Parts: sequence; structure tokens; C-alpha cells
Amino acid sequence: MPNTTSTSGYFLDKIASLNFDHFFTKRNRVLLHVFMWLGFSILLFLSYVIGYKLVYFDAVLLTIRMALVNMIVFYMLFYLLLPKIFSGSKTRIVILIILVFPISIFVWMAATYFISLLYYALGLEVTFGELKGVIKMSANQTFLEAVSPKRMLSQTIIIISLLSPFCFAKILVEITKLYNKKFQIEREKTALEIQNIQIEKDFLKAQLNPHFLFNTLNNLYGLTVRKDNLAPEVILNLSDIMSYTLYESNTEIVRLEKELDFIKNYIALEKMRYADETDIQVVIEGQAAGLFVAPLMTFTFIENAFKYGLKGQNAFIKLNIKIENNTFWFSLENDLEETANDSSFGGIGVENARKRLELLYPDQYELEIKRLENSFKVDLKIVLRK
Repeated sequence: MPNTTSTSGYFLDKIASLNFDHFFTKRNRVLLHVFMWLGFSILLFLSYVIGYKLVYFDAVLLTIRMALVNMIVFYMLFYLLLPKIFSGSKTRIVILIILVFPISIFVWMAATYFISLLYYALGLEVTFGELKGVIKMSANQTFLEAVSPKRMLSQTIIIISLLSPFCFAKILVEITKLYNKKFQIEREKTALEIQNIQIEKDFLKAQLNPHFLFNTLNNLYGLTVRKDNLAPEVILNLSDIMSYTLYESNTEIVRLEKELDFIKNYIALEKMRYADETDIQVVIEGQAAGLFVAPLMTFTFIENAFKYGLKGQNAFIKLNIKIENNTFWFSLENDLEETANDSSFGGIGVENARKRLELLYPDQYELEIKRLENSFKVDLKIVLRK
């Protein structure tokens, strides 16, 4: 029993590790089909020669006819009927699946009849062995006789036995591909979870870095000494930020209102470091109710704006957020020192933000980061989740 389990596990691991997209190229698929039909034809030819005592020429005639008939039914079934069936509604799927079997038998017998007519018109016939005269006998029927319900029932077992190897092979390949795809999805999901955990750690370190806390606590101390009425508000903002980053942002998505509150609180604390006349503009428009977003998705950009901006004479930070038609529009621009390098605004934080967007919002986001003449700008668009 242990050996069987081990062998099964090894086999499944091998299937899971296959790269079907790389292996199943157009050329390889064509070659596999050629080898499949070639193998079938050789076995069928040998059965006619050994089992039915036919001469080689007659065996070739019947082998070609039977191979063509099976190919017609096989490709009709798996590349025409089934794709159409599974693209419809559930009721349609059930009805068409019930009809697939009789349709396949009908097409198989009709194809056999018309190929026999072609052989007969060309003067081809089985002249020796147990199947002598089979072409003429088949061709002399009318079409309705060839596909009559009685004849279809009598030939069902033969048709199933001839088609079953190809159906089994095709189904086995599809199941293998499905298992492989499922494994790939699970592996990507696991990688995403690991990536998110690592990213969350990186973000947590950034959010609670000593400089930010030190500056905030220094400002809070000054307010307390002066007995400023803003002190309780600062404490509340800092508490909300720490609560959000430590507890609420550990999930894959959060309510958009919570994310916007975090942004407002963070900017409010950062503004305390600057004079009241410093040009820091924050505009948030639209309804966030009922919408969700990945937590801390824009934090790196906001942190970088305060880290690298507000340095020159024309210092400014302009943040515009707009929620419209379930879409999150984020635009952030800050002044830039002439001596600053473009690489200063990248680093792990920005790269992680790009990765998170690609992993969590594939084909649902647009991110543009550009350096203008005297400023640095980030534009982000995300289709939000409900």
C-alpha cells in the first residue's frame, strides 16, 4: 500500500510539474494526432489481415475508410460539438449532452455510407476473405436504410469500441491538463500569499519606522507642553494609524472608507512637521461606501512624496483621489529637487507596489510614474471590488 501511494504521488507530482503551454505547441499537437491515428491505423490493418484474412490491398482500403470515419466523428465531437455545448446555459448543456451520443453514431454511420459510395464509384471492393463484397453491400443501401434507428442500435457496440480509445485518450489529456492548471493556480496562489506576507512586513516596517514615530511624538510633546487643544486629536490619529497598520490591514482587502481614513490621518500627522502656509493639498471626491481595496496600496507613493518633496522654494504636495463608477483614481504630485536622481523614487517600496497591483489587480489597473521638469507624479487607476 505505501508503494502504491508513493508511486501515485510521484506520478501526480510529475503531471503537476509539466509545462503544458510550453509542450503543447501547435507543431507538437499535430504530431501527437498524427502518431495517434497512425497507431490506430496499424492496429486496424493488422486486425483485418490477421483476424479477417484479408489481402493487404483490401485491408488498406478498409483501414482508410475506418480511420477517416473515426477522425470525422472524433474532431466533430471534441472540437466542434463539446466546445459549443459547454459555452451555453446549464439547461442547454444537459440537453445537448443527451443528444451528443446519437448524433455521433449518426455521423459515424453516415460517413461510413458515403465513403462506401465513393469506393463503389471508383470500382474498389473487398474481393477476398470474410468481408468479401462489403463495399457493394454498404453502397447498395439507401441513405435512410444506412442510418435507420434499427441499424444504429445494432452498430452501437461496434462504434463505441472503435471510438472509445480516442475518447479515453482525449479525456485523459484534458484531465491531466486540468490537474496541471489547478496545481499551477494553487502554486501561484501560495506564491501570492507568501508575497503578500512579505510585502505586508515591508510595509509595516515602513509605516512604523522610527523617524515617523519620533517626529510625531516630538510634535505631540510640543503640543502637550503648550497645552494645545490639538494634542488629543493627534493622539487619536496616531492610534488609528497604528491600529489600521497592525490589525486591520492584515486582510487581502479592506473597506475603502478605512483606507481613505488612514491616508487622511497619515497626512494630517505629516503636516504637523511643516508651517501652516506649506502647500499641501488633499482632495478626495466620490462615494466610497460598499467598495473594497487592497490595504496600503498607495502608501509608498504618499510616504515618498513627504520624504523627497517639500524641499525647494516652490515646495508642494498635491493629492487628488476620485471614486467614480467603481473606479479608484489616485493622482499625487510633489516638488522635486533638481539634483535628485530618478532612482531615489524607486526602491523596494515602489517595486512591491507594482507587484501587488499586478498580482491583485491583473488587467484592472493602470500605473504611471513619471518625472516632470520640476516635479514627480504618480497616476494610478484601479477597478475596485464590491
